[in-house]
Amino acid sequence: MRLEGKVALITGAGRGIGAAIAKRFVEDGAKVVISDIREDLLPGVKNSLKAGMVETCAGDVTNFDDVKRMVDTTVKFGGKIDILVNNAGIDPGGSIVDIDIALWKKIIDVNLTGPFLCMKATIPYMIKQGGGSIISIASLAGVRCLPSMPAYCASKGGLIQLALQAALEYGPQKIRSNVVAPGATMTEMLKEAMSSLSKAIKRDAFEVLTESVPLRRAATPDAITGACSFL
Repeated sequence: MRLEGKVALITGAGRGIGAAIAKRFVEDGAKVVISDIREDLLPGVKNSLKAGMVETCAGDVTNFDDVKRMVDTTVKFGGKIDILVNNAGIDPGGSIVDIDIALWKKIIDVNLTGPFLCMKATIPYMIKQGGGSIISIASLAGVRCLPSMPAYCASKGGLIQLALQAALEYGPQKIRSNVVAPGATMTEMLKEAMSSLSKAIKRDAFEVLTESVPLRRAATPDAITGACSFL
């Protein structure tokens, strides 16, 4: 199995893409710590996977004490931390003029500062171990803007640059840092965002998101997990 003997921390793993990545990693042999700000979601994910291969650690990626606890839990559970998956994210919409300043700051905090804090807490362990892999789940929105989503697009563009910076700084210590940037992916978060975005742009937001996709449909979370396992 590709990930046999590896230990991973996955943020935002209570549902959607994060939960799918956890499932794939366990199937590929890794021990996994799943984290989410919603503690109520974690037992269901854990219980659906192979016993003894998954630990939970609820926490807020914007709180450095929580982040350090997630990393410490991972090291305690698996004896090391080979893989960090920065997946936690939020995507409320609103135009530049209309978006509330507090909401702008929250989106940037979760989607960009959160991964920074996770890297900051994880990289020292990886250096001591002699290497590791950081996988940041960005978005096509990080390179191609979407209507009425300035904070989300800015945060994902920033995350791509942060991941590249980590690769540049820590590649010599055998730490890989890569980005997976999906397009529209059918998750509960996407469904929630599409409802409010459709009202804002007075069009079917799902149609806008998929009109440039040859198959005219969204991906599924499972379509993303193979790339993460490879990286």
